[in-house]
Amino acid sequence: MTLEEKIAHLQATSMEEARVEGNAIIDSYREALQKVFDDHKEEAMLQSETRIKAETVNARQQINQASAKAQLELKRRQSKIQLELKDKVFEEACALVQDYMKTNAYEDYLLKCIRKAVAFADGDQMTIYINPSDENCRFSLEDASGVQLTVSSEDFIGGIRAVIRERNILIDNSFKTQLRNEYDSFLFSGGDGIA
Repeated sequence: MTLEEKIAHLQATSMEEARVEGNAIIDSYREALQKVFDDHKEEAMLQSETRIKAETVNARQQINQASAKAQLELKRRQSKIQLELKDKVFEEACALVQDYMKTNAYEDYLLKCIRKAVAFADGDQMTIYINPSDENCRFSLEDASGVQLTVSSEDFIGGIRAVIRERNILIDNSFKTQLRNEYDSFLFSGGDGIA
């Protein structure tokens, strides 16, 4: 082998070893970079999943809050409308009571209430009050019942009130009290059973 062939062989062998060594370094570096990339990708996926879960929970909470707020506003509006309707119903009821008080049946009702109060008192001293608007039928009621009546200073719309002082009893058959009791206990019930 000549010197030039030896140099060429040495050069080829050196180049081959350098290539193998360079390829090994590149492969090692590529594997290291691939591992870093895979770790980074895995970390990024975990972070994105965690963020998606957090955002999903946050979105659900916002939807629930908005839904609760809307339901509350709806209930407020429903209550307001029901109160307005309730007031209208009882305005109409008061008008019907006023119309009823102009009939002969109303005087019969007063007489019946007076007789029940007298029977309940069972001889005890009692004061029976009629409404100021019923003063015009006072004497006919007194004649029919045989009881002295007192015109109340308070307007209780109609009906009677009787006081048995000995027993500390108030018999309240006034329309004002009856209407107020009905108003207080009146509820609109929805078609789905919700009051």
